[in-house]
Amino acid sequence: MFPAEVDQALTLPPDDAIAQLLALPESQWFERKSGSIRASDFAIPLVAMANAEGGVVVAGLHGGTVVPVDDKAANALRQAAIDFTTPRVHARVRELITRQGRVLVFLIPPSEYVHETHRGDCYMRIGDESRRLTYTQRQELEWDRGVASFDGTAASGVSVHDLDAPRLESYQTRLGSTSPELALQARSLLTRAGGVTVAGYLLFASHPQDLYPSAHVRVLVYNQNDRGTGRSLSLEDGHDIRCEGPIPEQIERAADTVADLVPRRRALQDSGRFGPVPYVPRDAWLEGLVNAVVHRSYSISGDHVRVEIFPNRIEITSPGRFPGLADPTDPQSISRNARNQRIARVCADLGVTQELGEGIRRIYAEMRRAGLSEPVYVQGPAAVRLTLLATRAVPDDVATALGPNALKVLEALRVAQRPLSTGQVQELAHMARPTVLRHLRSLQQAGLVTWQGESSRDPQATWRVT
Repeated sequence: MFPAEVDQALTLPPDDAIAQLLALPESQWFERKSGSIRASDFAIPLVAMANAEGGVVVAGLHGGTVVPVDDKAANALRQAAIDFTTPRVHARVRELITRQGRVLVFLIPPSEYVHETHRGDCYMRIGDESRRLTYTQRQELEWDRGVASFDGTAASGVSVHDLDAPRLESYQTRLGSTSPELALQARSLLTRAGGVTVAGYLLFASHPQDLYPSAHVRVLVYNQNDRGTGRSLSLEDGHDIRCEGPIPEQIERAADTVADLVPRRRALQDSGRFGPVPYVPRDAWLEGLVNAVVHRSYSISGDHVRVEIFPNRIEITSPGRFPGLADPTDPQSISRNARNQRIARVCADLGVTQELGEGIRRIYAEMRRAGLSEPVYVQGPAAVRLTLLATRAVPDDVATALGPNALKVLEALRVAQRPLSTGQVQELAHMARPTVLRHLRSLQQAGLVTWQGESSRDPQATWRVT
């Protein structure tokens, strides 16, 4: 579901709104609770939503029916944030009086703070559940929250009148709001003083690059696997393209550009006929592109998202590191932790992104389905780079025989995309030299790498992927 569906339901008469809210699935931004829930337990979804991207918690719906909130419970639930959350979760409360009783709707904005319950437990909304965070995960959230709140700061000197009116009206209609200001308020895109946030400006200004020149996507095409430098630069003439505009539009422009420029090979298509197909699956690079734009660090100026197309791979670079303590060596384990909560939620409203934090796992699945090598994430000092290789994956039986450390050595060579000495492979793989040599010889016997040199003592000898 799109989060806008909840907003649309809330514009209906109370009984119709309740029918819609009962029909919608619970999600990243929507949860139902019984009207008889204890106020201390109700604090959990309030904390979880505030620590994530905000959302709506409805008290009075459970098990597919209305379980109304009585007078005593209504007072306790309204005070739950004051009594049972630290720091207090701010929420707007709407009361729906239906034929079956009272239902309370809590509208929770994303927060710049990390919240916990009165018991000291920290929760975060991930998919359709409020997940209790471990101590390490809480540290991750706290360390990253300072950067995460950047999209909620005021864009200097910007008012609602500086935004693109047609885009804003279209979004207003999607949410069912009665004014552009209310639509922006519904997604915390206005500050308390009424100014437009950085997120609001990046999403709805006609040309946000006026204030944030680095907020764009650059698509480059090379005719060799190595970029080269100076006179040997392999960048194709006319294939350095900047995609600008508001975030949804620049994603669309960049996707169209990459789709036109990505190399193709003749293969069996889903239709059962042979024809041209992208050498890297569209769904894989598109997911990588969307993730890079939506979750990049916009507080880092001077750098932009890059999509670099080589004859044998696509590289997507996004400014900013993975949030907090997320482990870049195991990307599939990274849970949803949107750096830009407001941007992520609006993009979900517009159908640009999905809700369950499944983007990285989907990239892996698409590459595996195409029989290609697994995606490679490399985290640098100020950016994350995703490499999607157009090389065939190692067969399962060969991979089992070689073992994980040999495959790690092979991955180091593939990521480098150039011949490497044994010492360079050792440095990239973080293994002892004898271990690296043993794995390189195993890979050589399997026909996956080749050695080039004059003799076994040749200092210029190198290894390369076959």
